[in-house]
Amino acid sequence: MTNTESGESKKLKPATNDARQGTDPVILPAAMSGKASPAKAALGDKPVFAYIASLPQPQRGIAEAIYALAAKTLPQLQRSVKWGMSYYGVGDGWCFSCGGFAGHVKVMFINGISLDPKPPVTPVAMGKATRGVELESLNDVDESQLVSWIRQATSVPGVGGKKR
Repeated sequence: MTNTESGESKKLKPATNDARQGTDPVILPAAMSGKASPAKAALGDKPVFAYIASLPQPQRGIAEAIYALAAKTLPQLQRSVKWGMSYYGVGDGWCFSCGGFAGHVKVMFINGISLDPKPPVTPVAMGKATRGVELESLNDVDESQLVSWIRQATSVPGVGGKKR
């Protein structure tokens, strides 16, 4: 990711360069415990697509819908796999994540406490300001609300970004 306002080019670094290459379904944890899946940290489209492809249904369909919505909403969308989930952002930092769990998908906004309206879910082990939603089916995806939250979340620095 780059900081376009200052003209600097600052890349966010993943923990490792490798990603889960196979698309075998993973066994998903029931709750947030620091990791959503065994997917390895990596920056870019390929590892995020591999992570999404590794999810069982209906989580895969929900994650694909969230990805498509984010890509349509944010032309400069950057992607990464971190902590067993897909992370998204623009500019200088990661703003929201999408992770598959047994029975649902969590969409978490890094600075979610400042969003209006505030998302209802307070996750464990993701920081005091993080808020999000749990989606059990595609019918739970409220596109207009998610677009609003995505735009709001990317208007402030995310994880790894400089304060604007």
